Amino acid sequence: MAEQGPEPEAGVPARQPIFMLPAVVTALAGIMLVIQLASSLILNDDGLQQLTLWFGFIPYRLIAPDQVPGGYLPLIWTLFTHAFLHAGWEHVLINVAWLLIFATPVARRYGAMPTLIVFLISSAVGAVAFAATTLPSVQVLVGASGGIAGLTGAAMRFIFQPLVVAPHPETGQPVILGREIASLKDIWRNPRARNFSLFWIVLNAAVPILPAFTGDSVQVAWQAHLGGFIAGLLLMPLFERRDAPILPQGDHHA
Repeated sequence: MAEQGPEPEAGVPARQPIFMLPAVVTALAGIMLVIQLASSLILNDDGLQQLTLWFGFIPYRLIAPDQVPGGYLPLIWTLFTHAFLHAGWEHVLINVAWLLIFATPVARRYGAMPTLIVFLISSAVGAVAFAATTLPSVQVLVGASGGIAGLTGAAMRFIFQPLVVAPHPETGQPVILGREIASLKDIWRNPRARNFSLFWIVLNAAVPILPAFTGDSVQVAWQAHLGGFIAGLLLMPLFERRDAPILPQGDHHA
C-alpha cells in the first residue's frame, strides 16, 4: 500500500492516478505484452523457436536431457519464465484480461511481493503438474495461465466473503473493515465461492475428454490451470497479516 499523499488545497480537486491498477499487476501485464510485441516484430521463425526452447518449459528435459539443448539447466528458470511467453496475441490478451480481474484484488489486499510470489510459485506448480501428466511425450508449456490460476485461487479466499462493518470508535459511523479470509470449509459453505471453484475445476478437468466429442485436439494446459489454482488457494493464508490495523488510518492510493 502506498504512503498517504498530502491533503489537496481547498477548492483544488484531488489528483487521481491515470491507471487504477496496482503497480505489480500493471508490471506483469506490461512485461507479457512487451515480450509478445517484441516476439512479433523482431524475431523470425528461428528466433521464436530458440526463445521457446530456452524459456518455455519442456518436461522432456527431465528424462532425456541430452536430446534437448541445454540439458537439465534451463529447468531452473523455465519453471517461471514460461509464464511470460505466449503462443500468440489472442493467447496473451486473454491471459492479461484474466490477470487484471483476479490479480488486482489480491494485490490490493496483500501488496506487490505476495502477489508476485503467488504468481511465480503457482506458475511453477502448474509446470510440475504439466510435466507429471505429459511425460514421456515431448510437449512445451508457454503462457501465464498457471500463475493467473493461482491468483484466481488466492482471490477465492476472500472476494466472495461478506463485508465486515463496525462502528467507528469515535464517531459511531459505520466503517467497512474489509473481508475476512475464508477457510476451505467457508469456501464450500459460500454458494458463490463454491460454485465458481467447482466450475473452474470441472471445466479444466473436462479438457482432456473434449477430443472424444469434438474430434480435435485442444491445446490448453489444463494441468497448469488446476495445479496453479490449488497452489494459490493454499498459499494465500500465509500472507494474511494478523497485526493489521482494524480501522483505516487515512485515505490511501494503491
